[in-house]
Amino acid sequence: MVALQILVLPVKVRTLVGQQFKEKGVRGRQSPLLLNMINERQITQLATDCLKGTDRFVVFVKVGTGNQIQVVIDGDAGVTIDHCVELSRFIENSFDRDVEDFELKVSTAGIDYPYINLRQYKKNVGRAVEILLKGGGIKRGKLKSADEDSIEIEEELIRKNKKSKKMETGPSVRIPMDEINQTKGLVIF
Repeated sequence: MVALQILVLPVKVRTLVGQQFKEKGVRGRQSPLLLNMINERQITQLATDCLKGTDRFVVFVKVGTGNQIQVVIDGDAGVTIDHCVELSRFIENSFDRDVEDFELKVSTAGIDYPYINLRQYKKNVGRAVEILLKGGGIKRGKLKSADEDSIEIEEELIRKNKKSKKMETGPSVRIPMDEINQTKGLVIF
């Protein structure tokens, strides 16, 4: 036996959904609930608008089920909690809570986040990085440069003596972007 569930929407939402159908010229069988979903493109555009004119930028936006929104930002000179709060308020004020129900998390791309865009690579030139290659290898070293096609690192080499291991700086190595699976910053004590 097939169970049938009926969802009763509040009058205000039904009216709004009806208006959206008419405005968009929607015909046929489309779920009214799908029209009220917040999408990544909307959030990315709002975040980009808010960050315009600053040194901060959007690393990624993810919108999960139930409108759970995650926005990760970074900046050339770093990101503070105040920057995250400012962006969070900007996005929240762009939606009507009576119509859209959502959960919003705005955070920074910390040391544990992999580099996703070229701007992050350029920001971290001169810092230690760990690169996981698509072929399975790992390279560590100091990031010297980055462009759209490749990055250049001063590779760290481990020299083993009879009693100890010694880290030495090796030659510069250029790694094509399409061979990189993931790059993260390293904390060196």
